Amino acid sequence: MASGGVPSLLRYRWTDSYFEAIFRSPEHHRKKIVVDGGKREQQRYLSSASEFVDDDRWITFAISVFRVVACFVTMIATTIMWTLVMLVLLPCPYLRLRQGNVYGHVTGRLMMWILGNPVKIEGSEFSKTRAIYICNHASPLDIFLIMWLVPTGTVGIAKKEIIWYPMFGQLYVLANHLRIDRSNPASAIESMKKVAKAIVKKNLSLIIFPEGTRSKTGRLLPFKKGFVHIALQSRLPIVPMVLTGTQLAWRKGSLRVRPAPLTVRYLPPIKTDDWEDKDINKYVQMIHDLYVECLPDSQRPLASKTI
Repeated sequence: MASGGVPSLLRYRWTDSYFEAIFRSPEHHRKKIVVDGGKREQQRYLSSASEFVDDDRWITFAISVFRVVACFVTMIATTIMWTLVMLVLLPCPYLRLRQGNVYGHVTGRLMMWILGNPVKIEGSEFSKTRAIYICNHASPLDIFLIMWLVPTGTVGIAKKEIIWYPMFGQLYVLANHLRIDRSNPASAIESMKKVAKAIVKKNLSLIIFPEGTRSKTGRLLPFKKGFVHIALQSRLPIVPMVLTGTQLAWRKGSLRVRPAPLTVRYLPPIKTDDWEDKDINKYVQMIHDLYVECLPDSQRPLASKTI
């Protein structure tokens, strides 16, 4: 993922192979799944998340605390650095957006390296598409992963109150990311329409959590309709990013990060060219069902819920 409009010192394409080496998981056992009567063969890795055994020794807890503190200090340092870059680029909003992505690539990678979780990435060929990227959300680690892995030229959506978050909120706004008013449904829909217009006008991609909030249990929540409204307005394809294992690695309400293996799987783009407004609920349910199919049992909803 390349950056633009900055000196070569801020270009990180050359680090791709380096970080891939750092984050590559140990060899996993493979199995072949025969589909369509043997006409097509899909190769999958067996997830090692099910084999993860927690370690409650005090030394592992101490190491985890050290890693979390190191992440916090590192994020402060990179945030200050890129805030200065953004201030220099104030007259150039598009360059600020791209630098916001570079900040995410660098900071997200550093966070995952410090935390030490092995990360396996599947379907990365679909990560270069201009699209609406969606992602399930069960852990703070999801934020670091998408910061690292979304392509340059991608904007995020956050509630308008994010501007009050110390340092990070101000950098988010300086990076020209989008904010929406979630105070009532009508305002939210209008905000989504503005988002769609912005990404079409500026030729951007988008990243959004369709659940609208983080799952407390790690199990997939019902999807909101906002990402479909944006797809209908922009006609961009939807690229699902399926994250597994993050709910084991960093549980809600805990300061401890466990060394559980993580998987990020990009699914093929879903075209929206022929979608119609009257079928919004059907599209939301279709993509939710796709996630249910791809997630392990531990992350699937316990019972079907009406969306």
